[in-house]
Amino acid sequence: MNLIARKFAILGDVVRILYPKFSERLHAIDERTILVDTTIGQDNAECDSRRWHCVKGATFAQAVGNAGAHAAHWASFRVFETSIAQEITMSQDCFSARHLGLSDGDMAAMLEAIGVQSLNALMEQVVPPDIRLPKQLRLPEALSEAAYLATIREKASKNRVFRSLIGRGYYGTAMPAVLQRNIFENPTWYTSYTPYQAEISQGRLEALLNFQTMVTGLTGMEIANASLLDEGTASAEAMLMMFALRSREAVKAGRNVLFVDNGVFPQTVEVLITRAEPLGIQVVRGDFREYRFAGMEFGAVVQYPDQHGEVHDYRGFATQVHEAGALLCVAADLLSLALLEAPGTWGADVAVGSTQRFGIPLGLGGPHAAYFATRDAYKRQMPGRIIGVSVDRLGNRALRMALQTREQHIKRERATSNICTAQALLATLAGMFAVYHGPEGILRIARNAHGAASEAAHCLQQLGYTIRHGAFFDTIVIELPKAELTAQIRQLALEAEMNFYYREDGAISISFDELSTAEEVGRVVSIFAQVLGKPFSPIHSIERESSIPEALRRTSAFMTESVFNTYRTETEMMRYLHKLANRDIALNHSMIPLGSCTMKLNSAASMLPLSWVEWGAIHPFAPADQMQGYLELLRETEEYLSEITGFAATTLQPNSGASGEYTGLLIIRQYHISRGEGHRNTVLIPASAHGTNPASAAMAGAQIVTVDCDAKGNIDVDDLRRKAEQHAATLSAFMVTYPSTHGIFESRIREMVEIVHRHGGQVYMDGANMNAQVGLTSPGYIGADVCHLNLHKTFAIPHGGGGPGVGSVSVAEHLAPLLPGHCVVKTGGAHGIRAVSSAPWGSASVVPITYAYIRMMGAEGLTKASEYAILSANYLVARLSGHYEAVYRGETGFVGHEVIVDCRNCKNDYGVETADIARRLMDYGFHAPTLSFPVHETLMVEPTESESKAELDRFCEALITIKSEMEAIARGEQDGEDNLLKNAPHTAQEVTADEWHHGYSRTAAAYPLEWIRENKYWPYVSRIDSGYGDRNLICTCQ
Repeated sequence: MNLIARKFAILGDVVRILYPKFSERLHAIDERTILVDTTIGQDNAECDSRRWHCVKGATFAQAVGNAGAHAAHWASFRVFETSIAQEITMSQDCFSARHLGLSDGDMAAMLEAIGVQSLNALMEQVVPPDIRLPKQLRLPEALSEAAYLATIREKASKNRVFRSLIGRGYYGTAMPAVLQRNIFENPTWYTSYTPYQAEISQGRLEALLNFQTMVTGLTGMEIANASLLDEGTASAEAMLMMFALRSREAVKAGRNVLFVDNGVFPQTVEVLITRAEPLGIQVVRGDFREYRFAGMEFGAVVQYPDQHGEVHDYRGFATQVHEAGALLCVAADLLSLALLEAPGTWGADVAVGSTQRFGIPLGLGGPHAAYFATRDAYKRQMPGRIIGVSVDRLGNRALRMALQTREQHIKRERATSNICTAQALLATLAGMFAVYHGPEGILRIARNAHGAASEAAHCLQQLGYTIRHGAFFDTIVIELPKAELTAQIRQLALEAEMNFYYREDGAISISFDELSTAEEVGRVVSIFAQVLGKPFSPIHSIERESSIPEALRRTSAFMTESVFNTYRTETEMMRYLHKLANRDIALNHSMIPLGSCTMKLNSAASMLPLSWVEWGAIHPFAPADQMQGYLELLRETEEYLSEITGFAATTLQPNSGASGEYTGLLIIRQYHISRGEGHRNTVLIPASAHGTNPASAAMAGAQIVTVDCDAKGNIDVDDLRRKAEQHAATLSAFMVTYPSTHGIFESRIREMVEIVHRHGGQVYMDGANMNAQVGLTSPGYIGADVCHLNLHKTFAIPHGGGGPGVGSVSVAEHLAPLLPGHCVVKTGGAHGIRAVSSAPWGSASVVPITYAYIRMMGAEGLTKASEYAILSANYLVARLSGHYEAVYRGETGFVGHEVIVDCRNCKNDYGVETADIARRLMDYGFHAPTLSFPVHETLMVEPTESESKAELDRFCEALITIKSEMEAIARGEQDGEDNLLKNAPHTAQEVTADEWHHGYSRTAAAYPLEWIRENKYWPYVSRIDSGYGDRNLICTCQ
């Protein structure tokens, strides 16, 4: 379909969205202009004869063809397109009115409670006047939902969906519809938060436990985590773990060499080098068959099968690695392990890779869940989240995140990793793909890919081509008899809408997958036959004898657990997913008031396009002319984010907030190196900072110096000045979160920026709290040099139970040339740092959500979002006053967009800890706020702009009622141990049991407020014993 026809088809979609009862009859005017006849029943819309001369009778298809036939008259067609867009704007609701939770009446009542006259008056009190933006953001006018969907449909039409057999870590797959509808498109799954509060997260915890069990079964390893960001990141995390596991003697000897085989994917190698350089790790490349260990190696990495598709027998090499005192990491294609011997059986110490082949769309390279598995001996050094089995107060099986003391929010710069967001939603999908297909289904899919490759290899050899490797899984490398055949094959393949991988050495690589059929193999072979002028017969079967060497064929069973052998029908799978969803609290049930997490609405309109094939089926290494819609959207999103942050340029490559932090620090590091000041490696970090800040700085090779905070929660500017002066010779950067992690707009922020700049440092602004800045101020306007944004917070990408995320990085003009590049696809700045993610654009397929949010909110809506968030936080302070107090307030007595609720007296006054309050909130149907961060025994609450006053009032009423329950303990009306808070949460099983032994009623336990009866959430388990789970660690299904 040509451009004109595509444009008209889009407009037809718009008309059907707006006028579902209208007929699809069109009118062609003078063979140039087309008009839809808006007929509803017998009422005909009038045609203005001065503009339109209607020719009756054209069908929709005929009119589309007519439009395409007269491309020379596109100007007339544009008149029609503009008129439709105007009609959309006039007839549709303003999206921001749907996104923003407060009505005018709500706002007036809240302002009155706070004690200010207007919203602007509140902003003047909260945001320091010297950093207020002087004018509105320069962004496109806000679109309605229908207009946005038309816009995104038009962009999608610019992506050409070819069948990509490129491979290289990204493959065709089919997400089962039952998973798409019940997980991918289900807000219970995509709007939930990381399962820190395990009692209200049992559904997604079980899903992640399934994922871990699948990984350990296929890899033959003993323990796996709940996902990492991508295969490159997982490999880098394996490198760091192996480095940390060096013996004292190895550390003393300076062992710092990582051997990486030539067969490892280049994008993985690049991420390894990125992560290695700041830590003084030397990456050495070579052929594993020829490499000789020199005594300085601590680890080795191989690919299985390798990047060329060849399957190697690594058993002898594994022995050499271990004899050299090193550890072996195997980057393995997880699907191939259904046919290949598991790495854990032949000497791997770590197995990593991608689970993209388990039903996750290509999506221009991400997001996809990586896996990480290792030996039980290394579990305390393993990065990422680990789901483990424990018991609850009643002795029931219960799941929770295990061994959390390893994580960055506790250990800070001494953490095993800076990983915060992983890929929980994608891991859930991959795990459920295995649950639905079972071991026999996974084996069938693996055999299909292998059979297609084997049949293609056989047929091509019959034609006279040479297949470079005899042992392969799904990828074959074809050597051509004449170099000039490459261009002919490429042309024929493109005409057939197929992509192959054209190697630098002149050979062609083709990777088959789950979607491959005998017909497709025939089309591939026919292209190669045609360029030789040889006949070729159709292929009817791809069942050919395996080319995998006998010694490397898998003989052991996998996925034998009950969960992988139960849910085969769609009915049963649907009910299993529904059962798990019912165990969780997500945004579709109630407000999630987590501080520093920004749990706002993820609109349905922004999520819809993610299911479209035009966004899901694009390979990241496909030709650029096949991804023009993507490139346009990514470029526009980068421009919008640069405008919002006040910076010159933006990269979307980092695929988590922690990755964004790390990227920003690497850019600063490279900036100093480029100026001959590579010795600058001191990073100043406030004591209040989130643990990812020091963890990321440590990974970037920095020396961390902590800056004190004063009694009011502000950064101690005098201490900052002293330490900047003390470390002036080596000062690299100052990491600052704004508003602060204490929820305050600090008035002296520009003074802090000036101090750091004066002493040669760069200012890195953590954008975790950007939801209070947008439209009011910006990092660039304040004077910072670089910031990262959590697009899964401020810009509406859903949290997904712990990922996906995007940690875009925006920089000032002098840093723009250093934005990260990529070894396969040209991206980033002219002198960019190496890639920080496997894919060129990171988690590209979720960026349309942020694009949608910005386009539908517009400058005014985005500013209102910040204002409403600040209003809501200050309303909570006023509403809770007299029951709970805010730990910190700004100089004018107000908070920013979040508030730290003081519970530090509860232990002494009532014998109750903050964790007890959090669990009691579950009985009221609420996810608890952030516990004991950044201040011990407090609750940090962040109400987003999406919440109504009614919901804020319900939350406050719950906290106030809990306060009365604590006071009842103090008065002796409830027992100090057997009380509503210590026993919370209360399950339906306990409340409905025949016997009740508590000194309070069942009603008080389950329905402490009347409105809870209307929408009761029942926790699936009671209070979980985390200590028991860590002492008796089980991280797989039983």
